[in-house]
Amino acid sequence: MSEQNLSRRREGRLDELTTVLLAEGTATAQDLADRFDVSLMTMHRDLDELERRGLVRKFRGGVTTQPSGVFESNVLFRQQAMTAQKQIIARAARRLVEPGMSVMLDDSTSVLALAKLLDDVTPLRVVTNFLAGLKVLAAFPGISLTALGGDYDPNHDSFLGVGCVEAVEALRVDAVFVSTSAAAEGLAYHQEQHIVSVKRAMLAAAARRYLLLDSGKFGRVALHRVVPLDTFDGVIVDDGISEEQLADLRERGIAVEVAR
Repeated sequence: MSEQNLSRRREGRLDELTTVLLAEGTATAQDLADRFDVSLMTMHRDLDELERRGLVRKFRGGVTTQPSGVFESNVLFRQQAMTAQKQIIARAARRLVEPGMSVMLDDSTSVLALAKLLDDVTPLRVVTNFLAGLKVLAAFPGISLTALGGDYDPNHDSFLGVGCVEAVEALRVDAVFVSTSAAAEGLAYHQEQHIVSVKRAMLAAAARRYLLLDSGKFGRVALHRVVPLDTFDGVIVDDGISEEQLADLRERGIAVEVAR
């Protein structure tokens, strides 16, 4: 078999492997080698390549697309996680957006669900660093778009870094909608420092601040603190949040809405 055909065959296997891992979340290298009928050494090389691309995280004997306290899942995985809950939260957040406003959206998949609902809220100015969000919003007549520049990060499908922060700092919007990876003890957390820098700049650039957070993220922490939850004018969650977690938020004076 020619080198070109071998390369195509491997890329096809990597695509199939990515699909399996996005669906299952975690697997062992041996199990994957058996399923794809390749040697364990070949599978480890394939998983090394997926890890290099930021799609998975390897651990001893296996691989996962699930986030950890220091690892944020690839955007492809996040787009498939908690989709029903994100849609419910997005519908509640949509009521906060009115024609004539300027709004800023971060690069989270929770906020992407909101972006998809903005087609009839016009005129509207939307500012975002999320390439997936820009593609969605560009199709909506009556929405004026401002793209935030910076360094493109394929793991997040967004523009980040100093350039993005400076672009955010030059603006002032009516409202910002963001999400984070984790929330516990009255604080919002994220695994990656360069994401935290952009989110903090976005929050400082808005008159009103809203956090969209699915219930699976409560009671977890990550490496970096973003901001206290009472920074937000509203925290919108789905009804999967526990009564204890909800009571804790309210006792801390956090304005929380349970979307149903």
